[in-house]
Amino acid sequence: MTVGFVAFHYPHPEHFEEFVGRAHQVGDVLRASSGCLSVDVWATPDGDAVVTIGTFESDEAHRAALAAARDLDAVAFDERERKPRQVHPLVSK
Repeated sequence: MTVGFVAFHYPHPEHFEEFVGRAHQVGDVLRASSGCLSVDVWATPDGDAVVTIGTFESDEAHRAALAAARDLDAVAFDERERKPRQVHPLVSK
């Protein structure tokens, strides 16, 4: 079964482009992990949110990829975000 996530991130407007860069940095690490099928970075047209989407061959591959990215400073929630992230796990059907 393929697994994935969609995450909505809400950076303050003055940190929006910086956050997009951080999301791409995390995406590069996830993509380099064994079992990663795809990682994309999107933004809502109104600039309200950065949306990240990832898919993996298995739950184990997903967990391993996240573990590899945890050491990045870009993963930590901090004052550059105006409200908590919304992360939704996904499973293929």
